[in-house]
Amino acid sequence: MHMEKNPAIPDAAAGPAVYRQYARQWLGTHLPAHMRADSVDYRTPTLDECRAWEASMYDAGLAGMTWPKAYGGLGLTLREHLVVNKEVGALAMPESVSSIGKELAGPIIQTVGTEEQKQLFLPRILAMRDYWCQGFSEPDAGSDLARLRTRAVPEGDSWRINGQKIWTSGAAKARYCLLLTRTGTVADKHRGLLMFAVPMDTPGIRVVPIKSIDGKVSFAEVFFDNVVVPDSARLGAPDEGWNAAIRVLSIERATNRMYRAWRFDCELRQLVAACKSDPQLSRLLDDGSTQRRIGEVVGEIDALKGLVEQTVNRMMAGEKIGARGSLTKLYWSECHQAFAGLALALVSQVNPRSSALAQRARKHFTTAYFYSRAETIYAGTTEVQLDIIAQRIMDLPKDLA
Repeated sequence: MHMEKNPAIPDAAAGPAVYRQYARQWLGTHLPAHMRADSVDYRTPTLDECRAWEASMYDAGLAGMTWPKAYGGLGLTLREHLVVNKEVGALAMPESVSSIGKELAGPIIQTVGTEEQKQLFLPRILAMRDYWCQGFSEPDAGSDLARLRTRAVPEGDSWRINGQKIWTSGAAKARYCLLLTRTGTVADKHRGLLMFAVPMDTPGIRVVPIKSIDGKVSFAEVFFDNVVVPDSARLGAPDEGWNAAIRVLSIERATNRMYRAWRFDCELRQLVAACKSDPQLSRLLDDGSTQRRIGEVVGEIDALKGLVEQTVNRMMAGEKIGARGSLTKLYWSECHQAFAGLALALVSQVNPRSSALAQRARKHFTTAYFYSRAETIYAGTTEVQLDIIAQRIMDLPKDLA
């Protein structure tokens, strides 16, 4: 499937600067005010509204930047991907409702999937026709994939799957699950891991929603009871699951949501503007300790931007990012968690007489603070990232790491 090119989309030869200007103009023109978290007109968008918005971004050439043209992408480089992410981050727009498909399932299918699987799955992910969830974490394994217990047993041309996954984002809406299983025993650790693309309507799959601290039901436990899938659902060779999973996680930690640093910048501007709009909060900005902390946040954001830029430069030079993705993941999660704490301390001073902008900021940053508590856990905990950095980058022995 080839994406029919919108004539307004710049040609690849135009270069990243032209593409960034195009993205800035298109996003600024088309993003509805009610979907901007820094607007007093904001209201929580529905799933259908988010799907339609992301589909329109794809039609405008602002998604699937680096995916091959044969599968609905634009066939551009990470540089175009980065400049578009900068403009996405500069606006307080909703997070993707299809991040698992676009950022995890898509890249792994491109890497280990068959041609038939690529043709089947990839265009539908970009066009927002299918949602995916990620079945990696388990109750007794957490971030340690070498301890997962969900088993896949071959039966002729099929596989029988039994096990349980937890903290599965978007499982209730997903059409497919990117599922990591074990073909042997837990003692095999990294060996014998196998990945599947499992339709969520397959008999034997049960989804149990989990309510998070912000009152939302975005996570779930997923149970697999004698789930039978054809061999065509297998992604990669039977012993390729570990390498595929590590590849997924390195992608997730290093290249996904490159806009984060620019989104943090956007949030800081929102916070300061809200404080300036209200006399009581404005006085807080004059406090020396508050000013020092804001200065620290600005420095941390700039450092994160530099790290992202360096990652792109390294990958464009042909380097495999590997364990260095843990540096990016560790830094952005710790950085944003600290910023969310500062923001909450400021907006907690908002009262019913405060400005409308301050009221909007209180809702936004209270939710952001709750969500930030998970940022040092998902995509690999801080402790796991520190171990990876110590052992694989600094080459420290395990008894010291």
